[in-house]
Amino acid sequence: MAYAPRSSVPDRPGSMVESHRGYDPRLWLFYGLLALLLGVLAAGLSYQQLGRTDLHRERETVQSQRRVIVPGPRGNLFDREGRLLVGNRPRFAVTLNLDELRTEFRREYLRVRRNYRETGDKDLPNATQLERIARVSVVQGYLQTVNRILGVREKVNAEALERHYSQARILPFILLEDITAEAYSRLLEQLPVNSPLQVYTASTRSYPHGRLAAHTLGYTASDDYLAVNEGLPGAELTTFKMRGSVGRQGLEAALDARLQGQAGGAIYRVDPAGYRLQPALEKRRPVQGADIVTSLDLDLQRAAEIQMAENGLAGAAVALDIASGEVLVLASHPDYDLNDFTPRLSEKTASEINAQGAWLNRATQGLYPPGSTFKLVTALAGLRTGHMLPDSQVECTGSYQVGGRVFVCNNHRDRGIITLPQALEKSCNTFFYHYGLQTGIDAIAAEARLHGLDRPTGIDLPHEARHMLVPDPAWKETRRGDRWFPGDTANVSIGQGDLALTPLQMVCLVASLARGETITRPTLLHQNPPEQQIQPRDGIAPIARAAILAGMEAVTNTGTGRILQTPRFRVPGLRIAGKTGTAQKATTQGILNFAWFVGFVPVEKPQIAVAVIVEGDTPGEDVAGGRYAAPVAGAIFKAWADKSGLYPPVATTTAPPSLAP
Repeated sequence: MAYAPRSSVPDRPGSMVESHRGYDPRLWLFYGLLALLLGVLAAGLSYQQLGRTDLHRERETVQSQRRVIVPGPRGNLFDREGRLLVGNRPRFAVTLNLDELRTEFRREYLRVRRNYRETGDKDLPNATQLERIARVSVVQGYLQTVNRILGVREKVNAEALERHYSQARILPFILLEDITAEAYSRLLEQLPVNSPLQVYTASTRSYPHGRLAAHTLGYTASDDYLAVNEGLPGAELTTFKMRGSVGRQGLEAALDARLQGQAGGAIYRVDPAGYRLQPALEKRRPVQGADIVTSLDLDLQRAAEIQMAENGLAGAAVALDIASGEVLVLASHPDYDLNDFTPRLSEKTASEINAQGAWLNRATQGLYPPGSTFKLVTALAGLRTGHMLPDSQVECTGSYQVGGRVFVCNNHRDRGIITLPQALEKSCNTFFYHYGLQTGIDAIAAEARLHGLDRPTGIDLPHEARHMLVPDPAWKETRRGDRWFPGDTANVSIGQGDLALTPLQMVCLVASLARGETITRPTLLHQNPPEQQIQPRDGIAPIARAAILAGMEAVTNTGTGRILQTPRFRVPGLRIAGKTGTAQKATTQGILNFAWFVGFVPVEKPQIAVAVIVEGDTPGEDVAGGRYAAPVAGAIFKAWADKSGLYPPVATTTAPPSLAP
């Protein structure tokens, strides 16, 4: 019996008959899309594995490697004769390598947790707290070993440990800092070579002369400063820095870029927890910074500071090489011991320095009325404008009337006809009232500005005063809304009124006067051979300058500065030109006096210029320039003369005290 095939077409309307096809086009479309997606995925994987190999290698490196930077030692500072002023000394510390203690940390963690549970304490610390307790316990155990060797009772600073562990565990943790050389030796003898405890040697600043030139040399502070690191690889890596130092004041700050050493360092591979896995992959040793020869003269600096310290004087002294402008002395008193700043300044010492007013560098930052030393400017202005001549005279009666006001002359002994040299010798106010008024304030102020007294000198020290003042009618109108009176001119003519200048500016003025020029550029860097100052001539006729110099030499022989001819300061054959001054300044305490001396030696061939300011500290106290400031200058002149070889040294019965600690 034969069977007919079933038709795929319904036999009749309304009936459903099952039908089958050999393939479905929609499935092929799905297969195609799936193949395309797999191809894209394969291509993407191939690109990630092959095309971006360098990128993945770089990311793996960044994640698994760490860079440690070690700053280089700072360079040294020397005086002009090569004597060390600032150097480095070794600083010893006891460190602990935390990456070697992972097993001990874990073991101690389990022990501490078990003890808490056995005691039934309901306030069981959480896991993080238990880990911290365990770390402190382990580290304290190692510190106990150090305590036993050194005979001390130090304890771990838990906060410092936790901060170090979380931020820089790849670096050694410092247990004890700045230990003595003796303690260092004992630890080297008794600590096992492979112990996680190590004695770390670094360098810190050393000031062999203690207080000497403290404001000039300046100090450093501990900092994460990276120092100079040209060529050090691994800039893209997470970097940890051993603390170095950065200059904060004085030459340490001004020359910091040159003094900073070239950093060294190492690159380590670390595990996911941040511990080192093996010795350094790459290392480079740090290099010490540049040595710098300053212009300071240690002997002259010491002479000035001893004279000020012996007599308890507050003030400043500055000495320049007249030809080059190099600073030989830059002293400010009261001062401080620079060694107190290493490795760090204590709060107590900082408070003491503040209470003494010793932070201020009075040589470059102290602003004072110049008193009678400014009569040199008035004389130069009068001679330049022709209102004063080398043989000009005035009759001094002890007072001088300006409008309705009587101005008193400080020259109480020598009255009558006064010449320019005599006016300087006796510091006769009457002479300078008279010719100051004739010359006029505009010419006097212009002369002061010609010599740079209205602006900073540009010395290579930070924070030089910038608000020095040479007043004139325009300034008074703008600042005080008042007009200028003849009495204002009379005051400025003798260095009073609103004048405000620094000792550094005044020594530059005297150096320029000695050379017959208008500007002196001071520097604290020694040039060998020294560069000569090349500045515009001041335009004053030789006969006029000779009259000023004659008066200045008379000041130190028979005038207000004759103390320099006493046995303590006199150098046979040394001719000294000088000018004393006493200025007054209104303060909250009352009227204070300031004593000045400016001058140079030798008169016939000027080589060294000096300016000294001494502050009075009691209202109404008589602080005269000849009595207080001139001896400081005399000590500098004598020290210079003794070294020059031009004058036979005068024997002394006692050695000068040292300022070193």
